[in-house]
Amino acid sequence: MPMFWFSPAVKVETGTASRGYAVTNVQRAADFLLSWKHLGGPKWKLAAQACIRCLQGEIPPEDVRAPFEDAAREAGKLVEY
Repeated sequence: MPMFWFSPAVKVETGTASRGYAVTNVQRAADFLLSWKHLGGPKWKLAAQACIRCLQGEIPPEDVRAPFEDAAREAGKLVEY
């Protein structure tokens, strides 16, 4: 299965001692979104829809990055550089 890479990475908090995780592909973005489902708001829904559309071949991976970053910010999980 292709990874559907995007760049630059979106750095998010993981809840562990490390400072964050650099998300660089749609599958990993979807994994994080699912782990934040209880925090899901409007931006989460848009990011989840973008992941699904990309995995179905409807949009390129680059179109997932911005909605995912917005969802991470909305959930308080975005690590700002």
